[in-house]
Order: sequence, then structure tokens, then C-alpha cells
Amino acid sequence: MKRLFLIPSFSLVASRWFLSVLACAFCSDATAASEETKTSSQELKPEVFRPEAGKFPPSEKAHSYRGELVFVDHATRRGSIRVQGVGMFYRNNPHPFSMLPYGVVRYHGATADLRDIPLGTVLHIRAFLPPDPKTSSVPVLPVNSKDVDQSHYRGIGVFPAENHVLLLEDEPSHCLQEGKNWKLKEVELKNNEGMIIASREPQQGADSNCSEEKMTFDAATRIWRGRECLGIKDLIAEGVWPAEGKKALEGQAVMLGIVWKPTPDGIFTRFHISDIWLDDAAMQRSADNQTETHNAFIRRRWMPAWIDSVNYGKFGRASVTATLFGGMDASLYADFKKDVPVLMNAAENTLKHAGGHYGPAHIASKGPIVEVAKLPGDAPLGSSGIQIRFETDLIIEGIRTGRVVRVRPASWTAVNLPREEFIGDGNSNYEDRFPTPSIFPKYQP
Repeated sequence: MKRLFLIPSFSLVASRWFLSVLACAFCSDATAASEETKTSSQELKPEVFRPEAGKFPPSEKAHSYRGELVFVDHATRRGSIRVQGVGMFYRNNPHPFSMLPYGVVRYHGATADLRDIPLGTVLHIRAFLPPDPKTSSVPVLPVNSKDVDQSHYRGIGVFPAENHVLLLEDEPSHCLQEGKNWKLKEVELKNNEGMIIASREPQQGADSNCSEEKMTFDAATRIWRGRECLGIKDLIAEGVWPAEGKKALEGQAVMLGIVWKPTPDGIFTRFHISDIWLDDAAMQRSADNQTETHNAFIRRRWMPAWIDSVNYGKFGRASVTATLFGGMDASLYADFKKDVPVLMNAAENTLKHAGGHYGPAHIASKGPIVEVAKLPGDAPLGSSGIQIRFETDLIIEGIRTGRVVRVRPASWTAVNLPREEFIGDGNSNYEDRFPTPSIFPKYQP
């Protein structure tokens, strides 16, 4: 009886111990599984990054894509891109974008304005989510839009929510920035038009991952050599290209201007060559021309910047510190020197001047630059790294910390701006950011 009593007692203890261990194991496994699921969930959850006011965002956090410029609203620095995806390119709806106030546009290897870029140009873009969706000048999309299959033969990636642009550049500007060029492999001609096979490769060394691309050209394609502008017929006359048939080009290094045109033969995505730069001298000449175009533009529209701090004095006096935006030619920054008188006017994020009915200088704050400083380290994309401080005896309302402004050294030409390039005196509102047909004048029959 004693034995019979002990065995069940031992079994009960053992059973309880076993169940306790088993419960702990299940609990441990559940905790581990929960932690693993949490970690996996964190890894799968996309990072949501938005630029902050008063800070230049790191370019490595930008989303990159490529597409054709199909619409430009130059006055508000926005437009539409037909984004290249994996589907039928011509079916992709134009996708609206807006330039960040410090966003940089580059064309032919030099800084540009949106108005300088012809429609149809294929552009490379680095962009972010809207800094503040409530004040976005273009439609705001779900943050995962770039990962959604849009169907209708368009595929993934053609409607990215990252539509606030830090950098927008054409093909030669992109290649110069990346240290690459195009290597021509073969040309085929018939009736002064045809096909080129080429690959974008590093200027120095080789990259086995470079794939070849077929692109069309025609009699309108411009060929730049030194100071000459040639046509297809000139290369044929010189015997460089054949009048008919194919010819191997043995990896000739060039820069290409790339556009998109409706493509024959049922090819859904094939780009077209608008320009070929045969040597560095020709490319540099195009860059110099674009630089002078943009320099003249900025001297009349003023240098954009934002306010880092304002120290208020008495009776309207103030000391204002501002960082000049980046991407401009060095000759423009050189005009900002100590003791040089400047004018500073408020602007909105589209860089439109405030209160421009009588010219941007009418209500601008005026005073001398008392200090010009180079900020430490490498300037992030969008910033010049140059900070100015000026004193004024009459500070205007729009000059506040974090706000966008425009600055002009007094030596730059004073002009009045067209009506679409300035906002009214406090009458504008965010509901007006999507213009309706009422913006057009009504003419009497």
C-alpha cells in the first residue's frame, strides 16, 4: 500500500514539473516568436522619411527614378513626369512633381530653371515625400505608392509618393555627376535615321553589369564637336558613319541627350537621341552656355535662401542670418561679400516673391552684409554651405526663422517681375494651389 501510495505521488510531482517546464518552453517559444515577428515586422515596415523645415535632407534617403518631362508650370516650380517602369511606357499617366525650395535643376551639365528644359527630355530624379502634406502643391499619395502594381500594363513604380524633388537632371548632367559616359557600339542607318546600340559605363575602368540599350536617332539629332554643330548627313559625308547599313563604333565615348518619342514597331519603351557630344570641349561649351543663361535668370529673380536666425533690435532693426541655397555658379556667390549692401524679400516655398506689384525691391529689407561664413564640412545637396549675416533698420514680416527668402546684392539689376512670379499682399491661400480654368482671362467676342 505504501508503494502504491508513493508511486502516484511521485507521478503527480513529476507531471507537475513536466507541465511547468513545458509551459515555460511554450512561453519562451511564444516570446521568441513574438520578438521574431516584431523584428520581422520592423524590418518589413518601410521607413517613412520627410524633410524638415530648416534642414537640408540627406540625399541618400531620397527615392530615385527616371522619366520624360511632359508638363511644366515654371512659375510654381512644378510639373509632370512620365515615370519609367516595367510596363508599357506610353500608357503611364503623367505624374505630378514639385521642386523643393532648395531643389536643384541641372541641364547640359549646368544649373538650370525648369523653363530651360524642353518637353520630352528624359530626366533623372531624386525626390522625397511631401515635407508637409497639408501644403503640398501637388497631389499627396499613399507612402507605399511606388511599390503598388498599377496594372493596365503599367506595372510597379510609376506613381511614387516621393514627388518633392531634391535633384532633377538630364542625361549628360547625370553622367557627369556619376563619372560616366555612353560607349557607342554600333550604328545602323537608312535615309538619315536609324538605331544606335550603346551602354552607359564608368569613364574610368569597366563595369560588367552595364547593359546595352537600343536608341533611335533621326535627321533632327544634333551632333556637337568642339565648336561645331553637325547633323547626321555631315558624319555620312565625312565617312564617319555609313549612308546605309551597319557599322561597328568600337565603344566610342560620348555624352548623349535623351528624349522620348512615340515609338514604331510595337516597342513600348525605347528612347531617342536628341544630341550627341563627341568630345569634352563640346560638352563644356554647352555647359557654359547654360550657366550664363541661369546666371542672368538668378540676377533678375534674386538668390534663394532660408533664414537661420533673426536677432531683433529696437525700432524695426534686426540682424538676420541666412544660408544661400546650392547648385549656383561660383560667380553668383562671389557677389556676396562683407559690407556689400543687399536687399532681402520674403518668398514662398515655390520661390515666388511676396508683394511684387511694385517690384520685389519695394518692400524688401535693406542693409549691409556684416559677415560671410563658410559652414564646416561638405555642404549637403541643396545648400551652398555659405551663410550670410546682414543688418537692416526695417525688418519685414516675412523674414522669420525657417522661412524662405530671396536676396539680391545691390549691384544686380533691379527689374519688375511678371505677374505669375509673385504672390499677392497676403491674399493668397493654400486652397489656390491647384489652379482652375478661372486663372485664364475672359475675352470678349
